[in-house]
Amino acid sequence: MPDQMLVEPLRAMPAPPHCGGQTLPVDGRHGRAMEALRATLDAIGIGSVEEINWKTYETIMRVVEPLIGAGHTLRHFDYTHSAELQPGTVERLRNDYSIRLAYTEWGNPRNPALICLGGIANSARRFDYIARALSRHYHVLCLDWAGRGRSGWLAEQSDYSFDGNVAQVMALIRHKRLGSVTLLGSSLGGNVAMRVAAQAPELVRGLILNDIGPFIPNERRRRRAESVARHYVFRHPAQLFHRTGAAQKNDGPVDDTVLLHNSFHQTRWSEENGGRVYRHDIRALQCYRDAAAQDHDQWDDWQRVACPVLLVHGMMSDALLDSTIARMLEKPRVSVVHVPDVGHTPTLSDPLHIDALRRWMAAPHGWPAESTVGWTAGADRLLFR
Repeated sequence: MPDQMLVEPLRAMPAPPHCGGQTLPVDGRHGRAMEALRATLDAIGIGSVEEINWKTYETIMRVVEPLIGAGHTLRHFDYTHSAELQPGTVERLRNDYSIRLAYTEWGNPRNPALICLGGIANSARRFDYIARALSRHYHVLCLDWAGRGRSGWLAEQSDYSFDGNVAQVMALIRHKRLGSVTLLGSSLGGNVAMRVAAQAPELVRGLILNDIGPFIPNERRRRRAESVARHYVFRHPAQLFHRTGAAQKNDGPVDDTVLLHNSFHQTRWSEENGGRVYRHDIRALQCYRDAAAQDHDQWDDWQRVACPVLLVHGMMSDALLDSTIARMLEKPRVSVVHVPDVGHTPTLSDPLHIDALRRWMAAPHGWPAESTVGWTAGADRLLFR
């Protein structure tokens, strides 16, 4: 099943007739998408995930996706991967080379810029909810790392590195000719954002770290690395739903449309494998696994961060330790928002969480050191249980 419905760029994906031609509201629980999902399942007579095949899966996604992804444009630019970032190649054979990096763009380029950076295995489309909500007042750019999403792949496994991720962010800023930006980073994206803020403080006006800090214990890194650095083939939708449901138990009370959207964009159809596979270069994740044998320590970078920082803490997280949060709060102009009932990297799809980030971006200096933000009521689960 090819992903024809996502041929990009898209500016206004049409909504299905029974939704009145409307897309998701900028704010509020994703009621229309859930209503559309429920109506579609009823119309095609689906009562359980085992009854869904790839044809009905495509029908479901053609209904749900226009309600979530409308309003963005997918763009690409040429990123030059420096010879200095090719440690696995014999030095005399190293040469700069270029690949195409993808990013989604939302909102008016004249507005203040927000760059969203995902985790080790994330797609830029994971930020659709917050990007759409903030696009009224911000120019939002969501980057697909090299080897992930719709970006090109690097030549060698050893070319994937933390420093390479930093170079990709700097390249996007140069490509768009941006002034100072706010960086929002989830997991790996937050660590990269921290390094950019430390090395180029003039470019970063604010930092939002989604459940990540300057220190990650190697035990946690190894567990995550072993989980993601494998080749999965989903030959039936039920396998995808099971894997996503099991992997996202810590997502908190999000509804099915969030999990459908994120898992759809994190995977792609593979004729060769006869099913869906993850939309990334497995070598990138294997390189991460090799590096995960050690603790991740960025306290030196943290000391050089000069801009205001908002830390989003999933209270069930095993990646952001209480001791790390306490040490981060010793720094001035740092605030933490605790989110209950969720683990590592909240999806940032809930209207209450989006509103908290929006209010902080508008006035970061008036925030308390610590606060808690709950969840909008009404999440439904029909498929992911």
